[in-house]
Amino acid sequence: MRGIAAILILGVTAVLGQHDPHWVDGRSTIVHLFEWKWADIASECENFLSKKGFAGVQISPPSENAVVSGRPWWEKYQPVSYVLTTRSGDEAALADMIKRCNNVGVRIYADLVVNHMAASTGIGTAGHTCDPGSKSYPAVSYSSENFHATCDINYNDAASIRNCELSGLKDLDQSQDYVRGKIIEYMNHLISLGVAGFRVDAAKHMWPADLSAIFGSVNDLNTDFFPSGSRAMYYQEVIDTGSDPVYNTEYTGFGRVCEFKYGMELAKCFRGSNPLKYLTNWGVGWGMADGSKTAVFIDNHDTERSNSAYLNYKEDKAYKAAIAFMLAHPYEGLPKVMSSFYFDSSDQAPPANGDDVLSPGFNDDGTCTNGWVCQHRWSPIFNMVEFRNTVSGTELTNWWSGGDNQIAFSRGDKGLIAISINGDINSNIPTGLPDGTYCDVISGSLSNGSCTGKTVTVSGGSAYISISSGDTNAAVAIHVNAKC
Repeated sequence: MRGIAAILILGVTAVLGQHDPHWVDGRSTIVHLFEWKWADIASECENFLSKKGFAGVQISPPSENAVVSGRPWWEKYQPVSYVLTTRSGDEAALADMIKRCNNVGVRIYADLVVNHMAASTGIGTAGHTCDPGSKSYPAVSYSSENFHATCDINYNDAASIRNCELSGLKDLDQSQDYVRGKIIEYMNHLISLGVAGFRVDAAKHMWPADLSAIFGSVNDLNTDFFPSGSRAMYYQEVIDTGSDPVYNTEYTGFGRVCEFKYGMELAKCFRGSNPLKYLTNWGVGWGMADGSKTAVFIDNHDTERSNSAYLNYKEDKAYKAAIAFMLAHPYEGLPKVMSSFYFDSSDQAPPANGDDVLSPGFNDDGTCTNGWVCQHRWSPIFNMVEFRNTVSGTELTNWWSGGDNQIAFSRGDKGLIAISINGDINSNIPTGLPDGTYCDVISGSLSNGSCTGKTVTVSGGSAYISISSGDTNAAVAIHVNAKC
C-alpha cells in the first residue's frame, strides 16, 4: 500500500509541476516576442528583459513550417516536420538563445503546434516536402493512417471540434501511440535545449486524455537550468467563452489554460461599455477559472488582428490602462504581454527584407523601429512589470470607485493604482503606502533619484491622485521602489 501511495504522490506532484512556470524569484510576466529571430531574443533577454524584471518569453513555433506565398505570419502554424529550422533561425541559434536567456533568469516557452500538420504544399523552411492531399509528411514521418478522417468542424459537437480539421489543417490522431511518440520526441528535444514549458496551440481541438498522456510522458526539465525533477509548464489554447461544448476546465488538471474571457471582459470595461466599478470582484467572480490554473492576456497574436472583441495596440490609451490593471491586480493567472509588429491586414508578414525577417532597431528612448511595435518596451508596460514584482504577495486593499468608470486600489503597503476612462480624478484616495513622494510609473520612471513623469504625494494614509481626461494615459500607479 505504501508503494501505491508513493506512486500517487509522485503523480500528483508531477501534474502540479505542470502548472509551475519556474520563474526566478522576484520576477513575473511573460512577453510574447512574436516572430522575433532567435538571436534577437537572446540579446533582448540580456539587454532588456532581465533588467526590467520580465520572467519569460513565449517564442513563435520553432519547428519547420510550410513556406507560403507572401510569408504570412500564420505559415509558422503549418508544420511540415519537427526539424528546428524556421525564419527565426536554425537549431544552433535556438539552443544559443535558450541558454543565454536562462543564464540571465528569463525562461523560454515554445509555441507547440501538434494538433495538425500543414495544409499548404511546397518546400518547408528546412527543405523538406509534404503532400497534404495524401496526408504525407515523410520528414516526421506521418502518413494518412496517422490522421483523423477529413471533415469540417461542427462547433456544436465536442467530438467534431476535436477530430475534424481546423481551417483545413490535417488533423493528427493523438490517441495513436506512434503519433504520441513523435510528439513526445519533439517535445523532449526542446526540453533538452532548456525550455521551461510550452504554449499549446489549438489544445481545444485535441482530446484532454491524449494531452494528459503526452504531457505526463515527456522528460523532466534540463537540470543545467532547473532543479532535478522539474516538469514542463503548459498553458493551453482552449478558447472557452461559453459558445460551444468544450470547456477549459477539462484541461486544467494537467496544465494551465489561456483564459480568453479575461481580455474579452476587460475590453468591454476599458472601452466604457461595462462600468469599471464592477471589477471589484474581478477573477473567478466573473466566471473565470481559478487563477492558479490560467494564463491571462489583454490580446494575443490572433485576437489583435482578427477579433474586435479584444483591445490591441491601435487603441493605445485603453490598451495601456487594461494592461496596467492586469499587472496590478492579484488574480493569480500568469500575465502575458503581447509584443507585436505593425500591421494593416490580418495576414501581413512580419517586417522583412525579402525572406529575411528584420531585427528591431531602437530609438533613443528604447522604443522600437523597423516596423516593430514592441509594447514590452513602452515605459507604462515595463514599469508595471516592476510594479507587479514589487507588490507580489500582498492583498488587494482600499478599493475605491468614483462613479462608474473611475477606480483605485492598493496592494497592501507596497503599491497603488488609479484608473479613469471617463472624466477627471482629483481626489485623496486611501492607501496603505507610507508617507512620501512617489513617481507615477505610468507617465514616467524613477531616474537618478527623481521622477521623469508625474509625482504623487502620500500623506496620512491618503494619496492625492490627479488624472485628466485629456492625459495621454488613463492610469496612475505608484509603488515603494519608485519613491523619490
